[in-house]
Amino acid sequence: QVQLVESGGGLVQAGGSLRLSCAASGRTFSTSTMGWFRQAPGKEREFVAAINWNGGNTDYADSVKGRFSISRDNAKNTVYLQMNSLKPEDTAVYYCAARYGISWYGNRWYAPSYDYWGQGTQVTVSS
Repeated sequence: QVQLVESGGGLVQAGGSLRLSCAASGRTFSTSTMGWFRQAPGKEREFVAAINWNGGNTDYADSVKGRFSISRDNAKNTVYLQMNSLKPEDTAVYYCAARYGISWYGNRWYAPSYDYWGQGTQVTVSS
């Protein structure tokens, strides 16, 4: 079993920044693909960003490209999501997720391909 614990969410004004953290424990972190997803009220969960096991590959949703940056520190078993130039439409519950045994070339935006999920952290961007 893998446990994922997010932190760093909160309330921020439009144009501001937040950094989300996700600390993992249990199964070996360094072999995982890590992803961030978000879900706004009344909407389906959507892909935000992903990073492969060694941080050499990243992928982003078009809506956040150029504003968000995903990174990982395997020595700390932690993945980060740096969010800059935040917009009200970024408001959502953000979830950290991990998957194992699937190639980086698998559909990184497909939420059911991820094996473990954090509890979610609320990000609210005011106008």
